[in-house]
Amino acid sequence: MDHSRGTRSRVLLLVLLLVALGVGLAVMGCGDNPTTAPMSSSIESPSGTTVLRADDQAVQAVIAVQNRHTADLMRLPGVVGVGTSADDLGQPVIRVFTERLNGRLPKEVDGVRVIEQVTGRIIAHKGGGGGVSHTALQTPPIQLGTSGGPALDLANGYCCGGTLGALVQKGGAQYILSNSHVFAGDVVSGGNGRVSSIGDDVTQPGLIDIGCVASNGQVVADVSTLSTTFPPNSTPNVDCAIAQVRSGMVRTDGAILEVGTLSSSTVGASVGQAVKKSGRTTGLTRSTVNSINVTVTVGYTDECAGTDYTKQYTGQIFINNKGSRFQNSGDSGSLLVEDVSTNPRAVGLCFAGGGSIAVANPIGPVLSHLGATMVGN
Repeated sequence: MDHSRGTRSRVLLLVLLLVALGVGLAVMGCGDNPTTAPMSSSIESPSGTTVLRADDQAVQAVIAVQNRHTADLMRLPGVVGVGTSADDLGQPVIRVFTERLNGRLPKEVDGVRVIEQVTGRIIAHKGGGGGVSHTALQTPPIQLGTSGGPALDLANGYCCGGTLGALVQKGGAQYILSNSHVFAGDVVSGGNGRVSSIGDDVTQPGLIDIGCVASNGQVVADVSTLSTTFPPNSTPNVDCAIAQVRSGMVRTDGAILEVGTLSSSTVGASVGQAVKKSGRTTGLTRSTVNSINVTVTVGYTDECAGTDYTKQYTGQIFINNKGSRFQNSGDSGSLLVEDVSTNPRAVGLCFAGGGSIAVANPIGPVLSHLGATMVGN
């Protein structure tokens, strides 16, 4: 999480500190483990990158092996994630993500190659790029992919913020989609005497970009549905929540800064798939999917500048994030979409990362959990 004190200078200082910490944790490496893997009937993207679809027979075979061994691999010291990925030749492999170089991982399991990648600790990306500002106060109706968060997201002398990701609809009403830890991350009353509640005002920009003073921004929505991602012992496998749009405050076509309008349909993630996102901190960025079906342990705090805890997720998407240039603190809540120029389909909901990896919930389970659909063409 990214936090800021009640002055602009302290906001900037803290953001710079957290960015430095994130980059310091990001050391990228792969184990040299040459063994065999099933041949894949993969496809090639227009950019020449090999794309391994989740429904490919060879990928399914590796996912089955991964699922049999994930629990044992996750118990190894320093392991933060396990997923199905591709090697340099485009063949499906099991990729193990670690806080620091382990060097003692198996070279293969059940005939499938195992590759190690050092990412550092994976943390929720709540929290301060080019051309279009994603932190500026907009004239309503606003576009999404912008800074935002609850008007009362303050505790322990700090304030917090994330990204207002996309527009969804449910029961004839429109809602802003973001993460539960952005809209409803305050689950203890310790630092401010309150917890997140249904009806909390959501501002644009978020407190972190308006000096921790809600009146410096504008209320664009009200928290409507709280995901039970929190508290720490909760069970949902997604980090998502929605806030009902206030009349006239958000574009009804769901346009996202530098992305435009979306398709109303969605698409599953594939290894090597070209993707992009529009978020508060890094703006519009592009990358490729690193791994799918990932089991990962994510670090959170129980309120703004609160106490640390962790939660484990399964079936997640990992995106390449070298140098935290694709996603960084404050980008939590950004919508991950396919990298096409017109009406891209949603792929996932970004919520966490390490120095070389970004993490997203697959969009299907997110919408299913909320009972919502994408607003789009």
